[in-house]
Amino acid sequence: MKSLFLLATALNSSVFAWVSPKPSSMASTRVSTQLCMSTASVGGLHGQNSCFLPLEQNDEEYYSPRIVQIAGMYPGITKEELKAVTFSPPSEMGQWSYDFSDPDGPQMGTVALPGSNIVASCEDPAVIIGEHFALGVPLPDSLKEPVDLLLLVDRAKKGFSERKFHVVDVPGEGVVIRGFETRGEIPEGSEILGRVDFVLVPWLPCMQKTKSGFMEDDQLY
Repeated sequence: MKSLFLLATALNSSVFAWVSPKPSSMASTRVSTQLCMSTASVGGLHGQNSCFLPLEQNDEEYYSPRIVQIAGMYPGITKEELKAVTFSPPSEMGQWSYDFSDPDGPQMGTVALPGSNIVASCEDPAVIIGEHFALGVPLPDSLKEPVDLLLLVDRAKKGFSERKFHVVDVPGEGVVIRGFETRGEIPEGSEILGRVDFVLVPWLPCMQKTKSGFMEDDQLY
């Protein structure tokens, strides 16, 4: 038990959203904003053709669930075990943090999502970190760099749903995230890998306060 905890401690590292450095395996997948917009020939982006991602934005008073390492079990835990674990500071208000146990391994890391019925009912969940430019999600014009959004994908939902956003492997283009009005819009030979059930948007200092008492103002559409 002790050796497992020490190994987990040695491998653990955490980074914060939204502009923190990414592991090399993630950085290599980033593409320019111009390229993302130019490859939108398959399906539509957020807000196009009456297709909208299921967005929810954190507000400026949002506290993210914090990822904390486990030191051991009681009774039986020792002073050395308790002192061995490291910690990361809490995430900034309105944002979240990632946990990368092994950046060089096949698992990219973990992130704590807020509890909800949508998150709990996701049958085969996976998180994709997506740039808001590539998805067509409108954020303040003062943001010149891409902002990371958290996309919860249910890989069990491989069937087509109109005006829902799907993760699709398109021949010749690779994986795209698009909304479609009809099944016929999806190129022949493509494979639906899952459906986007939930998108989390961080709150950033350049954003106005989101609590107005009116849902039309407090949520993104």
